[in-house]
Amino acid sequence: MDTANEIKKLRTDMGMNRKEFCDYYNIPYRTVTDWEAGKRKMPEYVLELMEFKADVNQLKTANTREI
Repeated sequence: MDTANEIKKLRTDMGMNRKEFCDYYNIPYRTVTDWEAGKRKMPEYVLELMEFKADVNQLKTANTREI
């Protein structure tokens, strides 16, 4: 899967629209739009960090539900 599709998949898997996603990661809206359109290439490490933060947030949410 190419980076443009990976970023969009991450965003949709998180249940966020583009604005919510940008606010969550503190990334300019235009940057994410360009990444998803394939107009700009996102550094690989950025996607890895985003996925890590999403996983950590998911774990925190799961742990909160168990308490």
